[in-house]
Amino acid sequence: MRPQLAFAFIFITVLLDSIGFGIIMPVVPQLIMDISSDTLTHAARTSGFLMFAFAGMQFISSPLLGNLSDRFGRRPVLLCSLLAMGLNYLLMGWAPTLVWLFVGRIIGGISASTYGIANAYIADTFPAEKRAQYFALLGAGFGTGFIIGPAIGGFLGEFGPRTPFYAAACLTFINVIYGFFVLPESHKKENRREFDLSRANPLGALRQLRHYPEMIALVLVYFCYMLGHFSLPSTWAFFTIEKFDWSPREIGFSLSAVGVAMIFVQAYLIRKVLPVLGPRKTAFVGFIATALSFFGYAFVPYGWMMYPLIAVGALQGFVVPSLQSIMSARIPANAQGELQGALGSMSGLVAILSPPFMTQLFAYFSSDTSIVYFPGAPFFASAVFTLLAMVLLLRTVSGRTT
Repeated sequence: MRPQLAFAFIFITVLLDSIGFGIIMPVVPQLIMDISSDTLTHAARTSGFLMFAFAGMQFISSPLLGNLSDRFGRRPVLLCSLLAMGLNYLLMGWAPTLVWLFVGRIIGGISASTYGIANAYIADTFPAEKRAQYFALLGAGFGTGFIIGPAIGGFLGEFGPRTPFYAAACLTFINVIYGFFVLPESHKKENRREFDLSRANPLGALRQLRHYPEMIALVLVYFCYMLGHFSLPSTWAFFTIEKFDWSPREIGFSLSAVGVAMIFVQAYLIRKVLPVLGPRKTAFVGFIATALSFFGYAFVPYGWMMYPLIAVGALQGFVVPSLQSIMSARIPANAQGELQGALGSMSGLVAILSPPFMTQLFAYFSSDTSIVYFPGAPFFASAVFTLLAMVLLLRTVSGRTT
């Protein structure tokens, strides 16, 4: 099968998966408040712990699934992950208590390997010099899901906070059926390796990366950047409700705007910028824009001002594809899945730490007991982490390194 046609299949798979994820985002605060009868600040804390449960399981399972895909192929691992994610949405939509919400999130974390396996799929299919562009296009597919998903979720949320979860489950099961019939295998048998349990645990996968020059430092850059990035999914809905009293429809519309901006950057702009600047300088542009947008979110006085900041912040779409390009060029073909699994594991580790921290920041600085009212505190912290990641990359990769 031609590489472009194979990419079209994986693109649609990621698109449908991200739509399902985006559908639920505008209604999570209301669902938690309905089940627990808590205030917004207490619901934010609960949301942070739900993300903690999801991320903890993702941290454990991502390198395992990445290594399984290196051994048995990308397709079966991807389809099983999607099937479990559909079950997660069903459980969360049905959940009568917070306990069942946590059960659903745990299952979701175990199966959260779609994006990492899709990136390994690209690494299998395209030569190193073309991967950054296709990594970016895949990110654009995820961004497209964020145009469609939150808008649908905001609309469905008007019929109750559980409705979007059932819609996400249906969409995910459709994705499984689609993938079963049309998704080809990308990982050639000659590039497969024996499954090694020591390389399939979170620390083992990260330890393997130390065999490659500069990899530990680059993973640390990725860690710091993602630490700040998680303030968006952790606190966006809570922040906009607290600061601007937005409805699920308004939250969904704003998240759709994020998707529109990200798609422009990752599907079009990065392809113009990357060949001119190279991965290193492109990443720096993304870091600076991301930090500026976070500082803006922290202090924005009016809701309409979020939209210009969204446009600036969309340049964060330069960062991850550039970092992935830099890192994947330093990893052999039979370890690309392991790299993506390790990065997924790192994302899981960050997500264990960041959402509880960010939601606690939001809850404290939005409460009556805080020393100052500052609901934008999580975004301010994110700007600091982003600048730290930029400094680390500057010290790690020389000007001659791509």
